[in-house]
Amino acid sequence: MSTNERPMSPHLQIYRWQWTMALSILHRATGVGLAVGTLLLVGWLLALSEGPDRYAAYQGFIGHWFGRLLLFGWTWALFYHLCNGIRHLVWDTGRGFELDTAAKSGYFVGFASIVLTVLAWVAAYNMTGAM
Repeated sequence: MSTNERPMSPHLQIYRWQWTMALSILHRATGVGLAVGTLLLVGWLLALSEGPDRYAAYQGFIGHWFGRLLLFGWTWALFYHLCNGIRHLVWDTGRGFELDTAAKSGYFVGFASIVLTVLAWVAAYNMTGAM
């Protein structure tokens, strides 16, 4: 059999887009985002160890709207990855694979990650008195 006669593998143009597919891709993307976002934490720790001038400069970056946006995204990625990881643990028990249940748990993961992110930021602002 020549290579021209082999069947083509399915690809994204053949599959119908589904909510669970988007959640799976998003889970992988948030995992990468968490790894990259951890560099913010490492940078903060390095600045802390290098003295007050470097720390003040880093705090200036994190306190800027763009730095806060990065932190907000990192926080959301953390909660999304956590909630979806719990969903996967439930799947490891053999439950939740029905299409309706999988879709509902996916919506819950999205909703819970947003609520937890907002609650964490409200709590952080209340603790620091920045509001």
